[in-house]
Amino acid sequence: MSQGTLFVVSAPSGAGKTSLVRELIESLDGIQVSVSHTTRAQRDGEVDGVNYHFTGVAGFEAMIARGEFFEHAKVFDNYYGTSRKAVQTLLDVGQDVILEIDWQGARQVREQMPEAVSVFILPPSRSELERRLASRGTDEHAIIARRMRDAISEMSHYDEYGYLVINDDFTTALEELKSLVISRRITLASMREHHAPLLDALLSQAPSVE
Repeated sequence: MSQGTLFVVSAPSGAGKTSLVRELIESLDGIQVSVSHTTRAQRDGEVDGVNYHFTGVAGFEAMIARGEFFEHAKVFDNYYGTSRKAVQTLLDVGQDVILEIDWQGARQVREQMPEAVSVFILPPSRSELERRLASRGTDEHAIIARRMRDAISEMSHYDEYGYLVINDDFTTALEELKSLVISRRITLASMREHHAPLLDALLSQAPSVE
């Protein structure tokens, strides 16, 4: 069976990453977002194993000690991480997998799996990014300013990625992501593995005619 491809997708808050990834997996078969582990409390409406794998601190730290995470981080006193085994199991059955993680997590993943395809999503301008961040509610100016600083810090790492998508027009950005996934599926190595019987049949010597 053909091996799936691991896609690492990062973006600053407000760039539209979550919406793009959601539409991507709804429009293509054979691709899904990896479900992360976390120690934060389960919220109303969340489903264990769907939104996150909810686990205790002791259990999470034991997984860290055993080296079971592709990447992990502690954010506001809660752990978040991506299980290497869970991702590899999906890849081994031919499933493409998306990791939605920040640049630090992406760097950890690339160190362990250099063949992962990394994509960074950018907003079309700083003013548009600020507009999107401000439109999320009635947050104070200081909060929006902090989010902008965080976003600029995240964006400064765009050149560590293999592909860059600018989310100016949503439909165009989505098509670019879809094209990337499809192009990875038709590389020579992938097609040779997936269609070995067909290739053998096409190239086999036909019986000679007397």
